[in-house]
Amino acid sequence: MPTIIEITDFSAPELDVYARYSEVQLLNRHEPEKGIFIAESPKVIGRALDAGCVPVSLLLERKHVEGQGKEIISRCGEIPVYTAEFDVLTKLTGFKLTRGMLCAMYRPGLPGVGEVCRGARRIAVLENVMNPTNIGAIFRSAAALNMDAVLLTPACSNPLYRRAIRVSMGTVFQVPWTFFEGTEWPQPGMELLRRLGFKTAAMALSDDSVKIDDPRLMAEDKLALILGTEGDGLAEETIADCDYTVRIPMSHGVDSLNVAAASAVAFWQLGRRPT
Repeated sequence: MPTIIEITDFSAPELDVYARYSEVQLLNRHEPEKGIFIAESPKVIGRALDAGCVPVSLLLERKHVEGQGKEIISRCGEIPVYTAEFDVLTKLTGFKLTRGMLCAMYRPGLPGVGEVCRGARRIAVLENVMNPTNIGAIFRSAAALNMDAVLLTPACSNPLYRRAIRVSMGTVFQVPWTFFEGTEWPQPGMELLRRLGFKTAAMALSDDSVKIDDPRLMAEDKLALILGTEGDGLAEETIADCDYTVRIPMSHGVDSLNVAAASAVAFWQLGRRPT
């Protein structure tokens, strides 16, 4: 049975993960096996538990102990459950909790690129996408629109940052993903994708680009769609090394979409399964 603990001391070290640790401290790059992430809301916590993530503690509004948090609590085993009234939790964390519940969990180990791509036909590769909101939105689109996996270059924001998890609605726990190692991108990573059987398609504005609905793209058995950072887009080296350069047709003089919006359009078009 879990231990229900009423919060009376804001400075209690057990609450540091919720109130005082930065994302970098939670990530714990020096000892990754001790890394923590924070999941927010019953739906997101449930998806993390479904994916096998191990909970450390819960923080929730008192009314949810016997309400919408009851099932989550029952799934978490013998862990501390910290609770208080809504205004106390808001003061502690500095923001209003989504549906009144947070869960600290151990970060799972990351699989290799080959493992993530095993059996995949359509994958997304994110190059230096640094905004956690965009990362979360891309994952949500990837889950909804038939991407089999997501790969991230080392400079990308971590999908297990709290905001990325929240924006993704927990789909970061449903879509297989991993990072390339620090020296694996760009050239070694591109070569690895080819060895795994993928054709590569860079989302970029270029004179030799093809439209997103080009039949050649749709006919590819295995396709890696590569999207670049906010503002600057993909590196020229990456574009030059891809099999295709792909554009989304625009109107009204608009030259591009936000990377998260562009990902949704591309995933919808290229993620469609044969009928």
